[in-house]
Amino acid sequence: MDLILCHTTADFDTLGAAVGLARLQPGSRIVLTGGCHPTVQRFVALHRDEYPLIERRAVDPGQIRSLTLVDAQQPDRFGPAAQWITQAEPPPIQVYDHHPRPLGDQPVTAGVIEPVGAATTLVVEAMQQQGIQPTIAEATVMALGIHVDTGSLIFEQTTVRDARALTWLMEQGANLQVIAEFVEPGLSPLLQDLLTNAMARLNLETVQGYSLGWVVLSVDHYIAGLSGIAERLISLADVDLLLFGAHYPGKETGPLPSHKLLLVGRAQGRISARFLRQGVDWGAIFTPLGGGGHAAAAAVTLTTDNPTEVVDQVLAQARSQLPHPPTAEDLMSSPVRTIRPETTMAEAQRVLLRYGHSGLSVVDGTGKLVGVISRRDLDLALHHGFTHAPVKGYMATNLKTITPQTPMGEIEALMVNYDIGRLPVIRQGSLVGIVTRTDLLRHLHQNLIANGWSRGSLPPAQLNSAPVLQQTIKARLLPQLQEVLGQMAAAAQSRGWHLYLVGGVVRDLLLPPGETEVPWIDLDLVVDSCHQPVQVGAAVELAEQIQAIYPEVDIQIHGQFQTASLVWGRHLDHPLATLMIDIATARTEFYPYPAANPEVEASSIQQDLYRRDFTINAMALRLTAPGEGELLDYFGGLADLRQERIRVLHPNSFIEDPTRIFRAVRFAVRLGFHLDSQTAVCIRHAIDSGIYTQMQQQGKPLPALQVRLKNELRYILEAPYWEAALTLLDQLQALQCLHADLGMTPSLWHQLRRLTRWLKRFSWGEICTAWEMRLEILIAAIPPTDRRTVAAGLQLTDAAIDRLDHLELLEANWLGQIADSLLPSQLYRLFRSVDLSTLLLVSNRHPRSLGPPIWRYLTQWLDLSPLVNGEVLKSLGYKPGPNFRIMLEAIVTAQIDGLIHSQDEALAFLASHYPLKLSPRTENIKVI
Repeated sequence: MDLILCHTTADFDTLGAAVGLARLQPGSRIVLTGGCHPTVQRFVALHRDEYPLIERRAVDPGQIRSLTLVDAQQPDRFGPAAQWITQAEPPPIQVYDHHPRPLGDQPVTAGVIEPVGAATTLVVEAMQQQGIQPTIAEATVMALGIHVDTGSLIFEQTTVRDARALTWLMEQGANLQVIAEFVEPGLSPLLQDLLTNAMARLNLETVQGYSLGWVVLSVDHYIAGLSGIAERLISLADVDLLLFGAHYPGKETGPLPSHKLLLVGRAQGRISARFLRQGVDWGAIFTPLGGGGHAAAAAVTLTTDNPTEVVDQVLAQARSQLPHPPTAEDLMSSPVRTIRPETTMAEAQRVLLRYGHSGLSVVDGTGKLVGVISRRDLDLALHHGFTHAPVKGYMATNLKTITPQTPMGEIEALMVNYDIGRLPVIRQGSLVGIVTRTDLLRHLHQNLIANGWSRGSLPPAQLNSAPVLQQTIKARLLPQLQEVLGQMAAAAQSRGWHLYLVGGVVRDLLLPPGETEVPWIDLDLVVDSCHQPVQVGAAVELAEQIQAIYPEVDIQIHGQFQTASLVWGRHLDHPLATLMIDIATARTEFYPYPAANPEVEASSIQQDLYRRDFTINAMALRLTAPGEGELLDYFGGLADLRQERIRVLHPNSFIEDPTRIFRAVRFAVRLGFHLDSQTAVCIRHAIDSGIYTQMQQQGKPLPALQVRLKNELRYILEAPYWEAALTLLDQLQALQCLHADLGMTPSLWHQLRRLTRWLKRFSWGEICTAWEMRLEILIAAIPPTDRRTVAAGLQLTDAAIDRLDHLELLEANWLGQIADSLLPSQLYRLFRSVDLSTLLLVSNRHPRSLGPPIWRYLTQWLDLSPLVNGEVLKSLGYKPGPNFRIMLEAIVTAQIDGLIHSQDEALAFLASHYPLKLSPRTENIKVI
């Protein structure tokens, strides 16, 4: 076990550096050795599941392989964990610290100790050197580390390196709202006194479930930094919305002195701020008064002798704009995965692994909730060897529960105050859902990543704006399709369901027009039953309603979960004739072993998106109200579009399904993106694991997997970017998914490029397609004994399988005959005995020996017409019959060998070899 140790009373710098080191050292775990600062504790309580934390008491000292000390070097800074450092034979120890090395020898074998503002800076620089890109959650906590230890870059020890590191973390998507919540800038003594006064006089009220605070102070004169009080006040008061004012004398302009009123509006930079931005806009409120700013932060200074009246008007506007807060019903995941109290700890762990949960609800025989078991509970029990013990002995029974109407603010408070990772949702005594930290954080991150968008056609501030997205749909989807989608959304809404547009079309809508090289040929829709019992036939029910409105549509139904497809294909003049609309019920899936067919179960839209391959393909657009036009982006897909990167959702994704490697490459090359560094590591890990070679040797790949792999190869090999895609696949060694010995060589590149030139020269699209021939050339590069197996596994045509199987024999035969200096006509008969695909394959594999005569055959001999035809033969007195074919072929043969060159010479040839005095019967005709 490789451990990263945070010093006792952990601050954000030690935590941020540890999180970055966990990426530099895959598989390592972070130990908080002895408590945290209160602010850090609050952060960890909310974000615990984002990072590879492990309890100190769950560590077996005998299993420790290495230690990394973060932001400190002295063993006594690591509390009880110091015994791991100071033992007689300690494991290898390295240090990442920005403090000077203390006196005395330390058991340090590696690391970085340099005088910068934050230890996190040293880790960021190491990540940059290794090309590792953090997730949003990782970038956020590392940015917090630099902010806090450098005073947001104003402390004396701050260096340029800290600023560069912080800039890079912002480029990676560090969440500025979370940072603003947890960073605490200092105040001057005067401002601190005013802050104390403001706290004592603060007015509080609750509106629509949100907390609103306001206070106006009277001061003798303008004081610089008054707005900083608002920043601290909103945090100290823990309100969602704050109006802070200061009233002070202005310059005398008449018989009476004027007075100034400074108003500062702030929205809390946390989960609820996402929803506040949909309603309260401080900038819009202050602009008519002569001020301005953003929705969550704005200010105005105006002249007034009646500040109370102005403040009342501003508060009235703010109250009127407050939206209804999200509730547990909006956040929860449903249905809930449950187990019985008698379930063993080992089985509970398998369930967690299968579904990717961080905890499970425990219900009795009547379905009543009796406890919750967390992943931390399981880790500790399994660590002590209690694999066969029932969960009832370890589950938490003093439960906090919520109702579907519990507002999000209360949910967050419960999770933070009690360090609860999941809250069961109870309706009339029944378990109807569960809200986890992940559900909460999904809403936190959902639309915070639009800032800095550099690629899409939408302005940054409007990327998740429902009206703007709806306008985008109208501009880029056919009116007929918009009408159909509207009918489907109305039908779903009338049944209490939500309908979502998902997958590639959502991704493409967020890219500038023209970056998708072909029109959409299929759209994917998902029906979510909105926490009601999932109806397997929901998709079919919607499809049938559309068919009732549009009788010209056909319905196709597939699979256990009855995915329904709407097809207008038989109506060629219909505007949607080339389009298929697939409707599916929200579901989740699990791969029981590598490359298996996934096991599918009904689930929610969150889980449905979680089962997808890459973040940019895991976004959804809601088509139903409320929230029509809202973009669901739980995994940072927009941020990855902004960064132009392909990032996989799950580390084991490529082991579960190797076709995703080819999809990753295809998307990267097609969109001009790059593979996320961790995604590339996951691909190489999957290939290096040997699982694909093992499956090939065992003949284990399933037909469904092989079909998917063939389809991915087709998409790549028929695209104009096929060379770039094959180059990247070869760099990743991903062609080993087809065969362990397959890789791009100079000879193979020459064959493929020569094939392209030949295909441009001839128009054989209906006879042999470019992608099929490219694939055959690739398969022909593997050992002959394995070609049939690979070709059959990819379900190539029987002709292609036989061609590849007998290719070695055929080539040897032809090479032997050519060595005997055959006549042109003999070569003609040799090549005429096979199809064009075989000729292309052989000519490209043997460009110097067989290539030239095959080229001559294709360009000169294949379409050669005899100098005389059947009509001429009849005019000469020959009787029509089978002998005509023999005579005409003889003429062509003589032409190929250069024996005749004109019709007169052809007639003389006939007179010499087929005189009319002979019987015209076939058996008397000589074959030349």
